[in-house]
Amino acid sequence: MTYFKKILRYAIPYKKYAILNIVFNILYAIFSALSFVVIMPLLKVIFQPEMPKEISKPVFTDIFSLGNYLNQTLNYEVYKIGGEDKSKTLLVVIFLILIAFLLKNLFNYLALYNITFLRNGVLKNLRNDLYKKIIDLPLSYFSEKRKGDVMARIGTDVLEIQHSFLSVLELLIKEPLTILITIIFMLIISVKLTVFVFIFIPIAGFLISRLGKSLRKKSEDVQQEQGYFLSLIEETLGGLKIIKAFNGENHFFKIFKNSTNRFETYLNKLINRRNLASPSSEFLGIAVFSVLLWYGGTLVLIDKSLDGEAFITFLGLAFNILTPAKTISKANYKVKQGNAAAERVLEIIETENPISDKEDAITKQTFNKEIEFKNVYFKYKDEYVLKDFSLKIPKGSTVALVGQSGSGKSTLANLITRFYDVNKGEILIDGENIKNLKKHSLRELIGVVTQDSILFNDSVKNNILFGKENITDDNIIEVAKIANAHEFIKDLPEKYETNIGDGGNMLSGGQKQRLSIARAVLKNPPIMVLDEATSALDTESEQLVQKALENMMKNRTSFVIAHRLSTIQNADNIVVMKKGEIIEQGKHKELLDKKGEYFKLVSMQSLE
Repeated sequence: MTYFKKILRYAIPYKKYAILNIVFNILYAIFSALSFVVIMPLLKVIFQPEMPKEISKPVFTDIFSLGNYLNQTLNYEVYKIGGEDKSKTLLVVIFLILIAFLLKNLFNYLALYNITFLRNGVLKNLRNDLYKKIIDLPLSYFSEKRKGDVMARIGTDVLEIQHSFLSVLELLIKEPLTILITIIFMLIISVKLTVFVFIFIPIAGFLISRLGKSLRKKSEDVQQEQGYFLSLIEETLGGLKIIKAFNGENHFFKIFKNSTNRFETYLNKLINRRNLASPSSEFLGIAVFSVLLWYGGTLVLIDKSLDGEAFITFLGLAFNILTPAKTISKANYKVKQGNAAAERVLEIIETENPISDKEDAITKQTFNKEIEFKNVYFKYKDEYVLKDFSLKIPKGSTVALVGQSGSGKSTLANLITRFYDVNKGEILIDGENIKNLKKHSLRELIGVVTQDSILFNDSVKNNILFGKENITDDNIIEVAKIANAHEFIKDLPEKYETNIGDGGNMLSGGQKQRLSIARAVLKNPPIMVLDEATSALDTESEQLVQKALENMMKNRTSFVIAHRLSTIQNADNIVVMKKGEIIEQGKHKELLDKKGEYFKLVSMQSLE
């Protein structure tokens, strides 16, 4: 129940619905018991040969005869209305039964009506918090997680909490109230009979609870395996071209089949254990009921301390306990199953974000002087990919980073945007450590164009507008022209309203990249980070994109990570990196004259 206590915190904003639910559940429980109590006069009418000519008003003597007193009072009131006419008295009793059942079901509906708002509100807030945490956590968190597992937590696990959460609310409110008030009426009818019943109920409860001990572990196995094969599906869809090209269909199918076989085994064990709850609790309930029949029959037939109609009513009340008791038993199983889901969901929600704003973080709205990397060290795992890296980038200049793969170029782009934090050293903008800035204001100063054009399944217009509001169509066309994108957009079927498909796959690589550039231009940041923005393009697309990049970089401070060295010959400073350190820097011609590492890189690309 530990995790569900944490889930219940989400119910606080909906406490008025909880209060109304409790009120209506109390009324439901009262009339649920009364619906059996009012049957006593009916039994008296049916089984008594004829109605007495007169009934004296009963007198209360002591607490031990309360049951008989209430029974006689009810008979007296019914007789006052119906008199000696059995048919009239019968109608009165039936009317009372109808009223009792009507009110019972009305209050049950009102209780469920209010709990629906509470339950669904809790789940909405839980899902919103989970999604907010997912988009807030740093990239490093997801480099260690499977996407499918995260998807399973926000989808399947949250649904599992939904199914079990209702059971928990019934466990906490409705069913215990029904049992409690029913017991009160049972005690009123016969204390001895009630005490006898509750000697056996704890024994039955103990046996039922023994069945559910391993349910949580089995549920965890099911959910983890489900997360695994959802990850496998996501990887399959993302890499389908390579799977087919390398004839890897059978290999992936074998992995998937093994996963679904394990899932089937875990699920069979879980469902069979859960299915055992209902028949076992029902049998144990009937066993208690059978013992009750024996002892109650003794009190009526031999001891003569209990009326027949009171005993039958008591049996009805005892039966009225069985249904909520079974529900609590089933809910107990669901709680154990849902607890595993809640643990997986809360694991993400309660993960501490290592890259978060300080309490006194400042908002920076302008970039005035320079960017400085000062003695920066950084590692993803064990080995440093940047070692004592220092570099200054004056405002308005273009700095290009070149070097072999793994030299740390893209890492610098990830650090300046605070996708990751440095291990040692600091990154300064206008002399202010970026850790002291609010992440939102820092990223407002920076535009990013990556090698992989990340677009969304939406219209061209909405992809350009991403993150911006109140932008006119003329502004959108203007930035599209700067990005050399307007020419192909105007030829699309619905122009700027054309949906570009999942990941922008309706467009070519060059078109996607120019759309990404248009998005960055519309943001209009003073600092631009270009992470190998042309490396995946053909020559013609590269020329169009390069022209778009040159348009975009005018009057901006640009941080360019280059694979194709032809794109950075006009940079103000070219920084050559190797194994996380700067080995050369200068202008294109200066570096060529040195005949060093840069010269080798250029020669390999046959540019000179």
